[in-house]
Amino acid sequence: MALKLVVGLGNPGPEYEKTRHNVGFRLADRLVGGADSSWRDFKGLGVAAKSGDLWVAKPMTYMNLSGEFVQKFAAYHNIALEDILIVYDELAIPLGKIRIRKNGSAGGQNGMKSIIQHFGTENISRLRIGIGPQPEKVSATNFVLGRFNKSEENELDAVLSAAAEAVGAVRENGIDAAMNRYNPAS
Repeated sequence: MALKLVVGLGNPGPEYEKTRHNVGFRLADRLVGGADSSWRDFKGLGVAAKSGDLWVAKPMTYMNLSGEFVQKFAAYHNIALEDILIVYDELAIPLGKIRIRKNGSAGGQNGMKSIIQHFGTENISRLRIGIGPQPEKVSATNFVLGRFNKSEENELDAVLSAAAEAVGAVRENGIDAAMNRYNPAS
């Protein structure tokens, strides 16, 4: 894997900005350095910026339609599927933890589901950022579209730093080495 594109998933608009569902966007912003001026529109489907020789992108199609942007952006820039890393929130992983995988199902994550449908394969590398656990009596939708409290924001800041380091490890040493380093032992 020669990492060429990192896609952070989320939803556009200020109402979603600091929600749990937008941790992919937040990592993308961190990778680019947070400067809004770095982002360039791509065909009205999303925005992208360069961080060195790495493309970092955020689909603006809403989570459930992320696949269209990723497929068109990769085709336009001639980026192979094996050189793409998708970053998104994961309910099944506790806040403060990350997991890197080379493939797998969408696991109920609609952005990943859209990407899998557009590419026709589950062989898509991903970095999942834990936002769980989901409290009892709170729907998944309300939980993921909710905001982090102050202590969770502090924990998120640390995990976003770790996730940014993990992206660097994928770039430098490949996904297998990054998985060995950042995925907890079972």
